[in-house]
Amino acid sequence: MECTDPKCPVHGGLKTRGAEIEGVVVSAKAKKTAIVEHSYSTFLNKYERSLRKNSRIPAYNPECINAEVGDTVAIAETRKLSKTKSFAVTKIMKKHQGA
Repeated sequence: MECTDPKCPVHGGLKTRGAEIEGVVVSAKAKKTAIVEHSYSTFLNKYERSLRKNSRIPAYNPECINAEVGDTVAIAETRKLSKTKSFAVTKIMKKHQGA
């Protein structure tokens, strides 16, 4: 099957720039959109402790990649694709082993 999506970062003309992030897909209900949760830690100087945080990033999910819930994916920053999307899924790092 040939990918004809012009917004696909792999096969289409969409250029990536800036941040490249790894995360887990927590929702893929919307058409061509995946919500990717990125976990990271930050250091608080006042308390001299690390703090764990999560951020949920809406990313464009092209049909040729089709990431599903539980998959670990790599996303890259792009131009603004919609009101909330400015990232696109570039590849699946690890498929979810669902029962």
